[in-house]
Amino acid sequence: MYEITTESHFSAAHSLRHYNGPCENLHGHNWLVRVTVRCEALDKSGLGIDFKTLKQKLGVILETYDHKNLNDVFGDPDDSPSSERLSRHIYRRLSESLSDAKVKLVRVEVQETPGNSAAYYE
Repeated sequence: MYEITTESHFSAAHSLRHYNGPCENLHGHNWLVRVTVRCEALDKSGLGIDFKTLKQKLGVILETYDHKNLNDVFGDPDDSPSSERLSRHIYRRLSESLSDAKVKLVRVEVQETPGNSAAYYE
């Protein structure tokens, strides 16, 4: 079994709903997103998936968040755009994008500040 990981980043703002503290105010982060996929077999080049392909698929998703207010992107007033929920949103979208690939998405980790991250996996 092989695991392949890539990471990318974007900048966006959010405000946490139902949070009693300063993070309830609109503020921004330079988010780091790390994704890991798994595969059992390699292609003739010795790759499970090309890093470039995986990064491109992730980039398409992250473009929808970049330089945006994540509260607006999420849309649902009860769906507070926490790191946990953001990792789930990205996971589900990337999983759909990889549905025809020979790899399975394992995990999406979102880091909003150095040393503070949340991950989602199924």
